[in-house]
Amino acid sequence: MNHAEITKIVDNNIKARRSIRAFLPTEVKKQDILDIMNVAGRAPSGTNTQPWQVHIVQGAAKQAITDEILSIFNDPEVLKEHTEEYNYYPSKWVDPYLARRRKVGFDLYGLLGIGKEDKDRMKAQGARNYQFFDAPVGVFFTIDRVMQQGSWFDYGMFVQNVMLAAKARGLDTCPQAAFTQFHRVIAKHLNLNPEQQLICGMSLGYADQSKVENTLTTDREKAESFTHFYN
Repeated sequence: MNHAEITKIVDNNIKARRSIRAFLPTEVKKQDILDIMNVAGRAPSGTNTQPWQVHIVQGAAKQAITDEILSIFNDPEVLKEHTEEYNYYPSKWVDPYLARRRKVGFDLYGLLGIGKEDKDRMKAQGARNYQFFDAPVGVFFTIDRVMQQGSWFDYGMFVQNVMLAAKARGLDTCPQAAFTQFHRVIAKHLNLNPEQQLICGMSLGYADQSKVENTLTTDREKAESFTHFYN
């Protein structure tokens, strides 16, 4: 295989990755998960610190997390007691970020036939996050609290590698910051060391291509709009 062929395969794999929101129940082999993590572990990290810890939940362990989170999610008073440990999103939205956020929401709800006033169906779709969109594998990523911003930057490259390595094996993913609101629930179920902080969750499995939500392809800006050259 020559360089041009390798480039095409890598580029196509990156461009093919999407957030999948409906999965088949098809089992994912443990060895495939380990192979994905071994490849992802080649991500660069400052002074080779490799700050990632990965927690895989399946079967009854996954269902127990889903059940407890949904019981909280559906109780407005209890839900108030659960907040994120860190701000993933800005406290004040401005454009162009606000416009992009709104568009992806409108596009997804449009595919699903959910109207702007249909609050119950919006909430039900939000709850799908905590069911891992029916994926057979849930993944949680944690980091030692002693690590600083640079390690979080490194972690992003690791998570991207996980998604690309999965895609190369015919698997799909959905990275989910939605789980961070329930970090205490997840820490309890995983028996996490208090020094471990939840970064995000992820659904992993085989996409259900029959579901309309999986036809969503989000827009991307052209490189010319965000790349600046200095000569």
